[in-house]
Amino acid sequence: MCASSAGSALAVRPVLPADAERICAIYNHYVADTIVTFEEQPVTVDEMRARIAAVVAKLPWLVLERDGEVAGYAYATPWKARIGYRFTVESSIYLAPENVGHGLGSLLYGKLLHALQSRGVHCVIGGAALPNPASVALHQKLGFEKVARFRQVGRKFGSWIGVGYWQRLFE
Repeated sequence: MCASSAGSALAVRPVLPADAERICAIYNHYVADTIVTFEEQPVTVDEMRARIAAVVAKLPWLVLERDGEVAGYAYATPWKARIGYRFTVESSIYLAPENVGHGLGSLLYGKLLHALQSRGVHCVIGGAALPNPASVALHQKLGFEKVARFRQVGRKFGSWIGVGYWQRLFE
């Protein structure tokens, strides 16, 4: 256990293959109902298991449990394929909608940042489809600096969507 929130037991731990179904349920909400991911089709459990396996072969994927149920997850992927980028990653975090706004994102993302720093990562890049005030606030709270905004780079639900990028360096 790592903390409690309003009487809930919270724990952050490495992802397990058995978590894929719940992770799909969380992620597919964002696919179907929001602009925070540019995917347009729900992800299957088998596809999510493959994505998890690809990440954990190189980098951390953490889940946040609230009262024994996966309430969110965070992970990092390589920023670019070229060897010179090997100390830079891109981070992602998703919480089940009912867990947003309770400080759980800060807890989970903080644990991911610590895990990345302990692995020798120098730069973490976080991207967010805009507008996304919760993601902007989370990145700023955790010491990220806004470094870019691209206009109309994605399209979903018939609208052009911009993306902002934040960067955190470990010294």
